[in-house]
Amino acid sequence: GKSFYAEYNIRLFIYLLFRRMDAICAIDLDTILPCLYVSRLKKVIRIYDAHELFTELKEVVSRPSVHQAWLRIEKKAVPQFKYGYTVSDGIADVFRQRYAVNYATIRNMPRLKDFPASAKRERFLLYQGAVNEARAFEWLIPAMKKINTHLVICGTGNFMEQLKELIRVNQVEDKVILRGQLFPEQLWEMACRGYIGMAIAENNGLNQYLALPNKFFDYIQAGLPQVTMEFPEYKKLNDQYGVALLIPEADPELIASAVNKLLEDSVLYKRLQQNCLKARLDLNWEKEEIRLLAFYQQIYT
Repeated sequence: GKSFYAEYNIRLFIYLLFRRMDAICAIDLDTILPCLYVSRLKKVIRIYDAHELFTELKEVVSRPSVHQAWLRIEKKAVPQFKYGYTVSDGIADVFRQRYAVNYATIRNMPRLKDFPASAKRERFLLYQGAVNEARAFEWLIPAMKKINTHLVICGTGNFMEQLKELIRVNQVEDKVILRGQLFPEQLWEMACRGYIGMAIAENNGLNQYLALPNKFFDYIQAGLPQVTMEFPEYKKLNDQYGVALLIPEADPELIASAVNKLLEDSVLYKRLQQNCLKARLDLNWEKEEIRLLAFYQQIYT
């Protein structure tokens, strides 16, 4: 609520005010105002690290008064942050069009890792990440009725109770396994054992449409072909690397058809898997961090 956000901002402002700093970096829109005010008082460089297009999240756009409040904050603050970066070219373009700021794209990628020696592929689907709204569980769970394998869900979030109800209503309790939150090393081992990664999302809000979430790269790093959306950022990378089957919308029939194609077509599956193993050598943090270091170097030169 408003009172919690106001208290949070005051506490953050006070904390930052007494820290030594050469620059200040706001992480997403909910920290941007304290960072703006402190940067003015301390006369230091301010940077905006936008993990998402906050004002276009489903949880925000579905509540008009909340949406308008965050839009006012965005409009007030973002133009005053000359330097910034975000997770996809599409979101960077939105900031450029709205506020004439030229933000870099720094994608959130995993480090290049060795596969566990004991890892063997098992024929299960893997969903990893937040169990939140707009992750298309309303379509993924019904699709499981037409898929002859298990779905393992690793994560938790604000949609967990609705997810459990979907599993019950669709009578797929024997097909869906809820693992909850795992330690990073456990999640990595699970991805190396899985057969197909699931990265379905609904096209509800511009943030979802332009997103490029961690799991897309995590699956590639684990050599895991995936079923995901034919949204611009996914399509651009898939055209280059060929690591996924893309579907045009979140729909049980389309999801089941794509998954079953990968389960049944071993030639296609092996091709996507080999493409993942090649792409992981490019799409990793060891290479992406060079762009982040270059971003900060250009500020201070």
